[in-house]
Order: sequence, then structure tokens, then C-alpha cells
Amino acid sequence: MSLVANQLILTASILEVEPLRYTPSGIPAVNSHLEHTSEIIEAGQVRQVKAVMKSVAFGAVAEQLARQDVGSSWNFKGFVATPRGAKHVVFHIQEFAQQ
Repeated sequence: MSLVANQLILTASILEVEPLRYTPSGIPAVNSHLEHTSEIIEAGQVRQVKAVMKSVAFGAVAEQLARQDVGSSWNFKGFVATPRGAKHVVFHIQEFAQQ
């Protein structure tokens, strides 16, 4: 069995945070959209990068994220997964800290 990594570290601003909700088992959850902007060197050229990513957090991380201001910037850590029946990935935030 080989170990495969699925870890994403993203510096981003909070674009939108939906109201805190609870899963059927009572776990706090919050959906959000994060926006990343940067300059990256690709093929020897400077490229302007902008990305908006759907994200979700659960438990204490969800409660903490729900209290943050839209527009504030953070370093987020987590993993990506495709929800059942969807065609896009969602960033599952496991921790975040001030940039």
C-alpha cells in the first residue's frame, strides 16, 4: 500500500461565509468561498493568478471561521475532495491562522 498525500495550503481572503449550520449528527459546519490572488512564475513568465475556491469546515474550526470578517486574509490548511454527484472539488479546511 502506498501513501498518497492530499494536503492543500492556501493563502486566501474570505470572500463569503454562510451562516453556521449543524450536520444531522450535531457537528457545527460552515460553507465559505475563499479568494486567492498572487503572481507565479510559470514557464519562465510571470503569471497573475486568481482563484475562487468553495470550502467547508467542521467542528471547532467551523465555529472559528464563522466569526471571521469577510475580506480578512488567512493561511488555510486542509485537503480537497469532490462531493458525491458533484463535478468540482471542495477545500476541507482543517486549520487556519492569521497571515
